[in-house]
Amino acid sequence: MVFNTGSALLDAIVLAVVSKEPEGTYGYKITQDVRLAIEVSESTLYPVLRRLQKEDCLEVYDLEFGGRNRRYYKITDKGMVQLRLYSDEWESYFRKINIIFEGVK
Repeated sequence: MVFNTGSALLDAIVLAVVSKEPEGTYGYKITQDVRLAIEVSESTLYPVLRRLQKEDCLEVYDLEFGGRNRRYYKITDKGMVQLRLYSDEWESYFRKINIIFEGVK
């Protein structure tokens, strides 16, 4: 991708991905889902997950899977509020950029 991915956009994408799973989802799956939109490494993503947890946008719990614990992330009410704010802001941004790009081919 030729555009830089700022932290707010990455936060928005992560919150959107996690919000799709009502019971939460685990880190590796989050990474794979985020990569459908942008290229991101696990070493970039896990600090984002920890920060969103620290900001009370995500809650974390562990479940046993295949004899090991798997860490799950679930969006909180505060995270949903933040996601709606990001979504509204993205809609506005998208419309403005599309107006500029219209007719450019």
